[in-house]
Amino acid sequence: SRGDSAEALEALLGPDGPGLSASTISRLKETWQGELKAWKHRDLSTKRYVYFWVDGIYFEARLEEAKQCMLVIMGSVVTGKKELLGLWDGYRESQQSWQELLLDLKQHGLGQGPSLAIGDGGLGFWKAMRQVYGETRRQRCWVHKTANVLNYLPKGKHPQAKQHLQNIWMAANQKEAEKAFDYFVSASGAKYPKAVECLSKDRDVL
Repeated sequence: SRGDSAEALEALLGPDGPGLSASTISRLKETWQGELKAWKHRDLSTKRYVYFWVDGIYFEARLEEAKQCMLVIMGSVVTGKKELLGLWDGYRESQQSWQELLLDLKQHGLGQGPSLAIGDGGLGFWKAMRQVYGETRRQRCWVHKTANVLNYLPKGKHPQAKQHLQNIWMAANQKEAEKAFDYFVSASGAKYPKAVECLSKDRDVL
C-alpha cells in the first residue's frame, strides 16, 4: 500500500526512495501491474523446459487470509538457464491451485512438461502434475528433506549430518549416492531412528 511504500522503497532504492510522491508511487504500481499482466500472458509455445523447481511461498504482508501463499515455478531450459516460469496466488498449496497454474502455462503454449519436477512433499502439486503433465518424473527436494531430517537431530549434530546428506545428493552417480545413503542410515539409525525414518521413507523419490 502507499502508506507502507516509503520504508520498502528506502530498502530497495536507498535513502532517496522515500521521497517519491503518492502520485508517482501510484504510477509505478500501474506500470508494474501492466508488466506483470504482460508477463503472465507471454507466449510459451517455443519454450522447452527440462526441469521444474516448485514451492509455495508464504507472506505475512497484506493478506486477507493467513492461508494464502504464492505458488512459484522455476524452470530450466536445455542450456541450463533458469527462468521464473510461474507465479500464482494459491490457497495453501492445494491441488486445485497448482492445477490452475499448470493449466495456465499450458494455455499459453507450454504443451510439453519438463522431464523432471523437484518439490517438497506437498501432495497437491504432485496430484496436479499428474493431471496436466503426466509424463513428468518426480523428485523430492533435498533442501526441504535436509531441513526435515535435521529437525530430528540435536543442533550439535547438524553440521556433520548436513555433510553426510550432501554426500548423497552431490554423489557423482547413483551407486555412490546409494553408498552414502546406506552410510547415513547405519551411522545414525541406532541413536536417531526418527531422522533415519524421515530420510528413508522417501529414498526412491529422492
